[in-house]
Amino acid sequence: MADTIASDGGRDRFNAHASRRKSSAAIIALEKANLEPVDVVEDVALLDEADRRLAELGYVQVYKREFSWLSCFSFAMSISGLFASVATTYVYPLEAGGAASAVWCWLISGFGGMCIALSVSELVSAYPTSGGLYFTCKYLAPEAWVPEISWLCGWLNLLGQIAGAASTEYGCAQLLLAAVSMGSGFSYVPTNNQTVGVMAAVTIFHGALNSMSTAALEKMTRTYVIFHVGVLVSCCITLLVMTQNKHPSSYVWTNVLPEAGWTPSGFSFLFGFLSASWTMTDYDATAHIAEEIKNPELKAPWAISTALGFTYIGGWLFTIVLTYCSGDIPTTLASPIAQPAAQIFYDNIGPAGGVFFTVAAFIILNFTGITAIQAGARTVWAYSRDEMLPLSRVWYKINKTTTTPLYAVWLFTMCCALINLVGLGSYTAIAAIFNLTAIALDWSYCIPILCKMLFGKFEPGPWHLGKYSFWINLWAVTWTLFVSIIFVLPTILPVTPQNMNYVCVILGAVAIFAIGYWYAAGRYYYTGPRVKAQLIEGAVVDGKFSRLTEIDEKSMTKSISDS
Repeated sequence: MADTIASDGGRDRFNAHASRRKSSAAIIALEKANLEPVDVVEDVALLDEADRRLAELGYVQVYKREFSWLSCFSFAMSISGLFASVATTYVYPLEAGGAASAVWCWLISGFGGMCIALSVSELVSAYPTSGGLYFTCKYLAPEAWVPEISWLCGWLNLLGQIAGAASTEYGCAQLLLAAVSMGSGFSYVPTNNQTVGVMAAVTIFHGALNSMSTAALEKMTRTYVIFHVGVLVSCCITLLVMTQNKHPSSYVWTNVLPEAGWTPSGFSFLFGFLSASWTMTDYDATAHIAEEIKNPELKAPWAISTALGFTYIGGWLFTIVLTYCSGDIPTTLASPIAQPAAQIFYDNIGPAGGVFFTVAAFIILNFTGITAIQAGARTVWAYSRDEMLPLSRVWYKINKTTTTPLYAVWLFTMCCALINLVGLGSYTAIAAIFNLTAIALDWSYCIPILCKMLFGKFEPGPWHLGKYSFWINLWAVTWTLFVSIIFVLPTILPVTPQNMNYVCVILGAVAIFAIGYWYAAGRYYYTGPRVKAQLIEGAVVDGKFSRLTEIDEKSMTKSISDS
């Protein structure tokens, strides 16, 4: 057994690290963090591989690992909400570029999304914690920069998740009211106030479901993918069989309608990328439940990569089917329910079929909302574990009955509901907040991917990309940079207050918030992902030890192997 914890080398490392920090506030925060008690994990032989790896990364296992292969895949599939997401975002390529924009841009954009998904999967396999890619910054970025980089990455990810979950809840309300409108023969037209009211009810319902135990959530989650795939396949077959006047292939694959006002018309074509980019996002949601997954270093990346692969191919095929059956596109776009896919169901299958598949899309988007809140709540909990959020000690608490973070669940749920209240005043403003989702989330992934490429500190896990890793990572970052430019442009010209894309304003507000909050408060207490547990022997007092200096990770690894 070791007689001492901290070596002179460890002390020198801490001093050298602190001396590189320019801010005296940062040094004080580091010293305070190093005086906090850290749980010591003994009886190493009794830990399974996943819990041992988590302890090596500095955390104690809190949740019960209930998620299996099927439920992991179902969770990853549900977060994209393939059928419902395509249905609700199909309006953008049709409106901006026409039929060809819808089908070709999904193929191109989906490939970029797959590169991001594969890059994320590789990092999740190496560092499987509920912090997701935010946590990987601790191991990928230069040590002196970890607090700032992880702070930026973390806030981008959390705000992107909140915006994404809020847009999902709003979409649920839109689909449900669209079905009601169809059932009334379009005599009923929903208002913004009614949509917001339904959204609030749906959001609270999803929060209540997420208040259950991990075991209950796992049982519920495993059914999502079966229903989802069944609806997708049956809808495609039904549309192809019942649509009497399909477009010819020449129209589907070559027709571009430059009605968005952009010149040359190729600019309009580019807006077709938006549908796939909005559907294929939140790649690391499965990572945020890694501490509830058995063998997360394999199951989490496998679920992300295969589910997004299915979303890529399935979404493209579904888009092709919708385009063949879209009828007169200007007429479809003029639908009173503002949902072209739902109008296509109604026109080709009839009122009953239209209502059925619109309700099915509503149910599937509910799956997305439930999983989004679960992932978001685990993110809040993980950030609170690292003392990143205000009132972290509150959000980090685990309910003894459900063994889940109920305070974090309801904080995330309420944030989603409150954001959607903006829709009472202006749909244009709420749409700008929704547009933030893909940009914020994708850049929260690209930050650690860039760190991996630039600093060479990455140590691969059991699931990795091998010799193709660098090139896949490079295209993931390049694609994100390219599509981010499209995300901030207005989709229709000339620009008016009603059609202006205000996401650039929202992005500016996010940047001001993250940087301002860092200088006002964050630098005084946040030191990056923290060590909450160590696999060591000796020098234990009452089950705790005070970490007066930074533990040398190589020495720690050696003591683990010796144990």
